[in-house]
Amino acid sequence: MKPLNSYIDHTILKAEATEADIKKLCSEAAEHSFYAVCVNSCHVSLAKRELADSDVKVASVVGFPLGAAHTAAKACETEIAVSEGADEIDMVLNIGALKEGRYNYVEDDIRAVVQAAGKGGAIVKVILETCLLTDEEIVKACLLSKDAGATFVKTSTGFSTGGATAHHVKLMKDTVGDALQVKASGGIRDKATALHMIEAGADRIGASASIAICK
Repeated sequence: MKPLNSYIDHTILKAEATEADIKKLCSEAAEHSFYAVCVNSCHVSLAKRELADSDVKVASVVGFPLGAAHTAAKACETEIAVSEGADEIDMVLNIGALKEGRYNYVEDDIRAVVQAAGKGGAIVKVILETCLLTDEEIVKACLLSKDAGATFVKTSTGFSTGGATAHHVKLMKDTVGDALQVKASGGIRDKATALHMIEAGADRIGASASIAICK
């Protein structure tokens, strides 16, 4: 297994996050050689500047945390984030559309973000919000994400009724195989839980308790 720190997207997405919080996040990420930081789109340019002398990537969330923004708004937010330095985009799919079977809409929504990100060479992770979905809906969301050209499927925002579970991670990995990668996020606060997610198939871990996890 790779070093645990190399799996981690060091994350701060709370509404009250300040520029000082973002600078601290970036400093910690550089110090501990985490894979990336994950921030709201308004903080991308600051994070990019703070990490200019490191190998740490910058991920931005889009359509966060509900996924219910207009597709054009998601694509626009993606373009802005990528233009300001985002290497990765973590978008929330349209959960209501998925649950009512509007699969073409869901796929087109994801594809619009993938295309917008691709213009700047960024990749897309699709947040499914697994706590709100049945196993069958999770499988369908994974397949739609694959067909739309995403690079990752991701469990959770951390802002809904539950976070990552090993069951959901394994289900997602079994569905996408080697075609996509899987990111586990939400409620991962210690090393044992992180390792459990990796054993279940996670290729990346999203966490705010990243330093505690690596200790």
